[in-house]
Amino acid sequence: MRHHGTVLPIVLLISAMLLATSAAWFETSLAAARSAMNVRDYLQAFHAADSALTLCARSVIGSTDSSGAPPAVGAAPTQWKVEPAFEGAALTPVAQWPGSSRAPQCMVEPWRLASRPDARAYLLTSRGFGKSKESHVWLQMELVIDGDKIERHWRRVAARPF
Repeated sequence: MRHHGTVLPIVLLISAMLLATSAAWFETSLAAARSAMNVRDYLQAFHAADSALTLCARSVIGSTDSSGAPPAVGAAPTQWKVEPAFEGAALTPVAQWPGSSRAPQCMVEPWRLASRPDARAYLLTSRGFGKSKESHVWLQMELVIDGDKIERHWRRVAARPF
């Protein structure tokens, strides 16, 4: 008879442990779902920016001629770094990107390379958006056209312009 009434505390302890374990699993599931949504949002924005960059490069290559050569500048253009200027000068190569909050944008900035005076160079900057407004991906490509030779130097922009 001494053990009478000890079953209830043991059952309550086991129930509490199961409840705590279930709550931890639930929190882990929520964190994993948020992480998956963030990755999906990033990939959405990345693909939009990449496609805009490709379309802009095709457009620039298709419309270049030597009469509209850019002015000689020693350094790469920096207009893309100013977000309001980007908004004003950016092109929209597609009207809407599926699943994105906004259509991707692309900005083309010509410059002449000091080391290659006969070549025409362009800095292409694209911005893609994910489902949320806060999700941006910025990509860049340096496009160099030297006669019939076309060079593409791709780079990712790590920091969002100011």
